[in-house]
Amino acid sequence: MSQHDESVMLPDDEYNRRLVANVHPSNWINPEPSGRYNIAVIGAGTAGLIIAVVAASLGAKVALIEKHLMGGDCLNVGCVPSKGVIRAARAWADLRKAEDFGIHIPPGVTYDFGAAMARMRKLRARISHNDSAQRYSQLGVDVYSGSGRFTGSDSIQVEGPAGNRTLSFVKAAICTGARASAPQIPGLQEAGYLTNETVFSLTELPPRLAVIGAGPIGCELAQAFARFGSQVYLIEAQHGIMPNEDRDAAQVVERQMVHEGVKLLCCGKDLTVSKAAGGKRLTVDSHGQQYDVTVDEILVGVGRTPNVEGVGLEAIGVEFDKQNGVKVNGRLQTSNPRIFAAGDVCSRYKFTHAADAMAQVVIQNALFPHPFGLGYADVDSLIMPWCTFTEPEIAHVGMYEKDAQEKGLEVETYTFKLDEVDRAILDGEDEGFARVHIQKGSDKILGATIVAAHAGEMISEFSVLMKAGLGAKTIAGTIHPYPTQAEVNKKVVNLWRKAHFTQATKNRLMKLFAWMRR
Repeated sequence: MSQHDESVMLPDDEYNRRLVANVHPSNWINPEPSGRYNIAVIGAGTAGLIIAVVAASLGAKVALIEKHLMGGDCLNVGCVPSKGVIRAARAWADLRKAEDFGIHIPPGVTYDFGAAMARMRKLRARISHNDSAQRYSQLGVDVYSGSGRFTGSDSIQVEGPAGNRTLSFVKAAICTGARASAPQIPGLQEAGYLTNETVFSLTELPPRLAVIGAGPIGCELAQAFARFGSQVYLIEAQHGIMPNEDRDAAQVVERQMVHEGVKLLCCGKDLTVSKAAGGKRLTVDSHGQQYDVTVDEILVGVGRTPNVEGVGLEAIGVEFDKQNGVKVNGRLQTSNPRIFAAGDVCSRYKFTHAADAMAQVVIQNALFPHPFGLGYADVDSLIMPWCTFTEPEIAHVGMYEKDAQEKGLEVETYTFKLDEVDRAILDGEDEGFARVHIQKGSDKILGATIVAAHAGEMISEFSVLMKAGLGAKTIAGTIHPYPTQAEVNKKVVNLWRKAHFTQATKNRLMKLFAWMRR
């Protein structure tokens, strides 16, 4: 049964039944619409949930429509389950490294993959209350279970299990998200494969796993399954892993993954898949060498495809394309000014926190239109950090050096390695660095990258400064507790401060100090 079946999540255990009871209750009765909604939202992923609950809290009349599972990918098949699995895999890896800390693990210690996955499902079910139909209804949102389709300039038809409803609205938001892309690889469909939508249903560890795509999703899960004990083959068409990150940043993670047993087949060409006795066979050319491997499962993580089908976008004049999704302006308006969009269906940033931020933009522009409200909010002005949750993590915010150069900005780049940070050394986590890009002639921070065990926690200091319009001088003058790995943020900025302490300045100070000694 499909992971997106409307009544069952696999495996069909107590935890998944509790999850479904929250986010797609079988006994849910859709409300009878009465009057026009201030805003009707199609899709109850992160963006849709935020728009609905904030609008309702402000006193607006809100409809929220979801045909599958409330919480969207993030709760059900994305951030929440993946981080639960990654945490379990890290615990196993820490146990193997215990000897480095004087802890002797007796022989015969066993690992239980099924128990690790059950823990993930238990925690996901616990968290699911936050996104539940019951909770949103109690918060004043009219929750509709079923498929929503635009049927006119101000109407949506909801096809629910107990009949149809027709909703009228003043404004509407398209928040239908995206799904795992299906690459055109010969034999892949016939052999069968996993995506993020199905991999978290596993209860037994695949001894051999091929991961196609070395972006964030592929790298996170390749490392996790290697730590669980799978022989992992990571196949990537480009060179190395995470090609969008700085090359040396990605290489830090790549070295760690290879050390943990991941076999990287990058610059992969002529990939084919076929069924084979005892598994699935892949052939690929990597750096001129032909590889022929047989695995038990294939996991595909090569991008996301926006969900634009079946929503009736043509009926209301909303422009879209199947690759990039719904077309929006900086205010997140579609080509129909009454219709907005947010989240993965229209964003190049496929992150939960991006969907959250975009939802806030929609709320301001749809419910408080200028000049009556707060003025227009602009998605192009958002400061967007992100993190890939490998070990070490890679986190980034703002521009890369090449971005600044392409915009014609003169930039100074500074890098400080973690092997000079005391806490990182003591933790045994000294692989990585912090890098900051500062606009020449000022202390303005244009962007930053951190490669560290806790990079996702550490990048926010740069994000806050950039949002507040504060610069490198603020970090340089801020006291950081010792010993912490976050000290690297101050240390990298101090490189900029030292670089601007010129010999001429030093000469003037030497003359001053000499005068003071008289």
